[in-house]
Amino acid sequence: MKVVGYKAAAGAALLALALAACGGGADKPKAGSTEAAAQAQEQAAALPGSSVNPVAYDQVKDGGTITLGLTQWQQQWNYNQVNGTHATVDDIYDATMPSMGKADDQAELVNNPDYVTEWKMELKGDKQVVTYKLNDKATWSDGKPITYKDFVAQWKALNGSDKKYQVSSTDGYDRVASVEKGETDHDVVVTFAKQYPDWKGMFSPLLPAATNADPAEFNKGWIDKMPVTAGPFKVDSIDQTGKTVTLVRDDNWWGKKAKLDKVIFRALDSGATVNAFANGELDAMEISPIAADLQRAKNVPNVDIRKAAAPNWRHITVNGSAPNLTDKSVRQAVQLGINREAITQSDLKDLDWPVQVLNNHLYMNTHKGYVDNSGELGKYNPEKAKQLLDAAGWTMQGDYRMKDGKELELRFIVPAAYPLAKQEGELTQAMLKDVGVKVKVEPVPDDKFFDDYIIPGNFDLVPFSWLGTPFPNGALPQIYKQPTGKDNYGSNFPRIGSPELDELIEKAAGEMDPAKYIELGNQADKLIWDEVHTIPLYQRPSIFAAKKTLANYGAFGFASIDWSSVGFTQ
Repeated sequence: MKVVGYKAAAGAALLALALAACGGGADKPKAGSTEAAAQAQEQAAALPGSSVNPVAYDQVKDGGTITLGLTQWQQQWNYNQVNGTHATVDDIYDATMPSMGKADDQAELVNNPDYVTEWKMELKGDKQVVTYKLNDKATWSDGKPITYKDFVAQWKALNGSDKKYQVSSTDGYDRVASVEKGETDHDVVVTFAKQYPDWKGMFSPLLPAATNADPAEFNKGWIDKMPVTAGPFKVDSIDQTGKTVTLVRDDNWWGKKAKLDKVIFRALDSGATVNAFANGELDAMEISPIAADLQRAKNVPNVDIRKAAAPNWRHITVNGSAPNLTDKSVRQAVQLGINREAITQSDLKDLDWPVQVLNNHLYMNTHKGYVDNSGELGKYNPEKAKQLLDAAGWTMQGDYRMKDGKELELRFIVPAAYPLAKQEGELTQAMLKDVGVKVKVEPVPDDKFFDDYIIPGNFDLVPFSWLGTPFPNGALPQIYKQPTGKDNYGSNFPRIGSPELDELIEKAAGEMDPAKYIELGNQADKLIWDEVHTIPLYQRPSIFAAKKTLANYGAFGFASIDWSSVGFTQ
């Protein structure tokens, strides 16, 4: 799973507007009603799996440069390190680093022949064995071949046995008994100690053995640099001052020659991104859930708006390790005191996107496994919130609650340049004031949002989006499993969980039957709701604006991007 972080009126006035919007008008069903939910589900079902202006490779013009925006600047460029699992890094890796599989817009994965000419999974007795036949032309940019040694080193780095590796997830790797050489250096044999249905997502991205063999290199060796690559493009420069990554075509690439000469990524604030696109400085942009940005992009001449259903969702993470939130009943009161429908309506209004809350932490509204597991905790119930806070010993004194001489105050951290997050904070501030909880909305620099606040747990409440993969249950061990140590919490930023949830996570991780896989995922989701680890808001819109001549790029949904084919038609 990928993380994306960023993505004004006074809070009370904004809340009134949002609640009025939830009431709807005579021409539309009331938000939250059965009719509205059915209408939103119909809209969601009608969304395309991807929208990229598909053009055959031989009809794409040779040459050219594409310039794109990044949502934030990055220091750590090792995607598998806890500080590197970001959409920014993933954007660069798509063009430069090995991935063993490739997905279509229906989330069906096949082997990626540029790296793996054949893969096969067999059950041999009670053992699951996966074999990879590597493309013998595949090499790292330093000239070393990609071999079984890279797989062995990555397994050892990510399996959780050596706590010096600060990994974002051990998912899959912790279930492997051995990774060995097959007949040749280009044959890899992976034998599992415990079955793992999502094996097609492993070793993607793959990093070289030199990085994975040493914890210091793994944790620090990719800060402010990418030492090696292995894709259709390579890194020409990483400009810390200009916050720009420049990629150029790698002439040693063994696959289809990239159509473009160069790809430039610029880190821009939310408001600056739409300005740059409108001024012709960017060739495409992802549109945040801000209606004004969508309307402005629509008004740019010779532009397409490309939309698709995607496994991405917006939420508020609740820091259960923060002093005022260690009590689960307080976390539950906070959730009951937040009107998710009002925030969803406020965020998605005028975006031409289905307006519906998300009531599942694993499966999106458009996924076949989606079930509303929210129960009573998913309903806005400020009176119940007050009762829980009273029972927890937090009593009203004036406008806010106190306990043992301490005020119940929560820090709501937002990236300073992202107005939507500030709006969500002000809505939450007004809602929770009604139950006696003081919320301080705290803007922080965008490029510090993750590294200085979310990852180290320096927050009480924080809104951001998770970007999903074709393996929804992969979120369970990555995000919801109890931390194993101070520096080994994966992407469980609240640092909470339970033995019961861990037991279900373990069962779901090894379930090979697709129907039971989903059933176990939904059982786990009910426990996640009870913990109040994360408060889901909505399935995040995947909306891109792009120049009409830009081919094979846009809203990909589940589909993998083929950077060799991205380019212009004229």
